[in-house]
Amino acid sequence: MMNAPEHTAAFLFDRSVEKYADRPFLCVGPLASRSYAPDGWEIAYGAAARTIADLRESYRRAGYGFGHRVAILLENRPDFHLHFLALNGLGVSIVPLNPDYRRDESRYAIEHSEACLIVALPERAKTIADVAAICARPPAVVALGAPFVPPPAPSKPPLVGAIGPRSEASLLYTSGTTGRPKGCVIPNEYYANVGRFYAEMGGLATLREGVERVFNPLPLFHMNAGVTSFMGMIRAGGCSILPDRFHPGSWWREIIDSRATVAHYLGVVPAVLMKAPPSPEDRAHGLRFCVGAGVEPELHEPFERRFGAPLIELWGMTETGGGFIASEEPRMIHTRAFGRPRGRKGFDLDVRIVDGDDRDVPPGQQGELLVRRHGAKDPRAGFFVEYLKDSAATTQAWRGGWFHTGDVVRQDETGMLYFVDRNKNIIRRSGENIAAAEVEAALLGHDAVAEVAVMAVADDLREEEVMACVVPRASHQASPALARELFDFVNAKLAYYKPPGWIVFVTSLPKTSTQKVQKAEIFPKNQDPKSLPDAFDLRALKRRGNPS
Repeated sequence: MMNAPEHTAAFLFDRSVEKYADRPFLCVGPLASRSYAPDGWEIAYGAAARTIADLRESYRRAGYGFGHRVAILLENRPDFHLHFLALNGLGVSIVPLNPDYRRDESRYAIEHSEACLIVALPERAKTIADVAAICARPPAVVALGAPFVPPPAPSKPPLVGAIGPRSEASLLYTSGTTGRPKGCVIPNEYYANVGRFYAEMGGLATLREGVERVFNPLPLFHMNAGVTSFMGMIRAGGCSILPDRFHPGSWWREIIDSRATVAHYLGVVPAVLMKAPPSPEDRAHGLRFCVGAGVEPELHEPFERRFGAPLIELWGMTETGGGFIASEEPRMIHTRAFGRPRGRKGFDLDVRIVDGDDRDVPPGQQGELLVRRHGAKDPRAGFFVEYLKDSAATTQAWRGGWFHTGDVVRQDETGMLYFVDRNKNIIRRSGENIAAAEVEAALLGHDAVAEVAVMAVADDLREEEVMACVVPRASHQASPALARELFDFVNAKLAYYKPPGWIVFVTSLPKTSTQKVQKAEIFPKNQDPKSLPDAFDLRALKRRGNPS
């Protein structure tokens, strides 16, 4: 077996194999409606290690090594983790591709990352190969198969020397506020740090070594499922259960059948589950607790009372890796509390709450959350390394030696942090961060649009929805037909969750003297724009899959 270099995520996995060889590592629970493994699937640490070693040798023989990037389009399948660990042990960075990306989005990620290979599911290979073919430097595409034989690497490994803690392990794309997604360079030490954070959550979220089974329905191209819970299970010798996504109708049956002891959620999950009629399955599960963010305070206690599993709120973001968790009592469940800094040197985060001029505000007053590594020589230790090819954005985010999260919070006298709001240019829909600027840019490409402002509006089911305020050109009239035309135009370009769920036609947009749109002044303070006669509800059109 090829031993992975020290400091890598693969090295941490190898250490766990020594202790937990016969314990389950990855699991796909049974689900008859799923196109793969309908009867379920499971692999132990030892067996997985052998598979990973074979994959690593295949990549090594093909010439892939330190400094290469390989894009992977493997959805929420176990292959995602197996290929990551194989590549990580060679110093190869993965670029997870969002399976819901449209053609232009995929092309951007491939070109921007300079991935030299794409590994895809067989049913995805043809489509992504068509995208790769139009890239400036087309990478090869290989479909999963047995045996797995990647094509020869197009170049020698770009880097020499030892793979270290700050060596790139993955490139994760996250929505920024200025349009195209930013590529967050994620180092090996990030993987180690968030694994420790998860394994040492403590309180109600204390993990039992070699026992826990974590059910995480979030996408693997995000840090939550792709890094945090996955690395936490490696550190604790637990099992990562990989549902394809959140299925409201089968949620509890999947939890029960997969023998999950921990589940992850976003705010939409408790809201949907609470609307289901009572069932014997409500209490037939083995969950000890659930971990997530965004549960509505008024639903928190009723959910725990009905289903018997505490909802433990946490905070984190792609750039920071670990964060805060409200796992100790009292959890303040009738508020939006998400934890306190715990002050473990070199591991936890320091906090500042500041006003618009980066001046500290007193306890109880809201402001932007700034963070850095506590007690470390490098305040960026364990964070992302940089935004790829965007040094200006990296510098701006780290101004003054503190990472500016864009989240508005408040902190009380005890240190407890409470979420208030997020950056106004980011829309949070069912756990997906959507950059308003990216949707605006797509809409402005349509001949009927003179001006547009995109913003978030409250949504009972998905927390927030995308609303586009459109000023049509003089040659076009506001109408349901035009709203549908604009939706279809954007839907062909952007992932299904990004197009506007609401389009409101307006005659003008208020601006400052420097021509910056003042989104807060488009509508009167107490007016619901969704109730206007020229507001059109398009939410039912937002569906996974290719646009019709």
